[in-house]
Amino acid sequence: MSDLRERAQALDTDDTLAPLRELFTLDDTVYLDGNSLGALPRHVPARMQEVLTREWGELRIRSWGESGWWTAPERIGDRIAPIVGAAPGQIVVGDSTSVNVFKALVAATRLAPEGRDEILVDAQTFPTDGYIAASAARMTGHRIVPVAPADVPDALGPRTAAVLLNHVDFRWGRLHDLPGLTAAVRAAGAIAVWDLCHSAGALPVGVDEHGVDLAVGCTYKYLNGGPGSPAYLYVAERHQAAFDSPLPGWTSHADPFAMTPGYTPADGAVRGRVGTPDILSMLALEASLDVWDGVGIDAVRAKSLALTDFFLECVEAYAPEGRVTSITPAAHAERGSQVALRCDDAEPVMAELIARGVVGDLRRPDVLRFGFTPLYVGFADAERAARVLAEVLGAPAA
Repeated sequence: MSDLRERAQALDTDDTLAPLRELFTLDDTVYLDGNSLGALPRHVPARMQEVLTREWGELRIRSWGESGWWTAPERIGDRIAPIVGAAPGQIVVGDSTSVNVFKALVAATRLAPEGRDEILVDAQTFPTDGYIAASAARMTGHRIVPVAPADVPDALGPRTAAVLLNHVDFRWGRLHDLPGLTAAVRAAGAIAVWDLCHSAGALPVGVDEHGVDLAVGCTYKYLNGGPGSPAYLYVAERHQAAFDSPLPGWTSHADPFAMTPGYTPADGAVRGRVGTPDILSMLALEASLDVWDGVGIDAVRAKSLALTDFFLECVEAYAPEGRVTSITPAAHAERGSQVALRCDDAEPVMAELIARGVVGDLRRPDVLRFGFTPLYVGFADAERAARVLAEVLGAPAA
């Protein structure tokens, strides 16, 4: 164990992203659940106090213009854009991931060529994506075809209107082939819709580079926007003029304050807006994104892979044989920024880990899930987590 502890210390010393840890409110806990809820950046409370006391408390309604509230959805979208590889003007922030999945998927069926009546959906998708897709299919007269992401190319056909896929599987952290699958979907004449919840802020996405049509994602995981922070919708520039949202709210109107009965959509990604923006959580998100200033996503990805490699090495060295098995792909090209371990008694094991200061999460019935957020998780954290896990599993103390 001492050799791995020494290596962890050396790796942390050489880590160019290590200083970013000081930007977050952290304690002695090893926090490996940032793939569910990111840590709080230290400066956000002061920013929110300013929003509450001055912008809301003093300026009140004037803040829609004077404090930039009205343009926040597009402005913050442009802050997220470089993190997912998008040019400005293609991302709008607002609503939940679920609402944005609905908007994107229905709009995708409207963008697809006529006569297509199938929506392919990741068979292992996050449940809400599946629920929303099924509802969207009923409403639009399409049928759902569940398919494993690797099998999408063979499942595509002249009836395929849209394909909804997760970039990283939420259970075991498998990274799917966004460039290859997007190319296959587009070659078949269908629309590719990607859920980026478990990849944005953890690894390069390249939505523009790889020709993604539409994408959605949350902001409270690797982007550290806070609980319930608003999600975002990416609409590729080539589709914006034809993007037909199923939720044409007043803030996406070309002239929202005209209050006319007829709907005329605004230009650009703005037509992905719906109702009044949720300003408090949106401005908390905007402040949180400051920690990304000057941070390259390639450096984040390199550290993510190094962290997860090291954690898996420590688990193999420390854990009693046969007690846990990694179900996260070993290949870097197939791995997100989390490690999932199969464990027969996962629920009590995770409860004891948390009691001992190592916070991961559980995916029933038998998966221990550990998320590695490179902006604030270090190699000593990874080593300690594996060591405590081994103790909980019954390994002799070293």
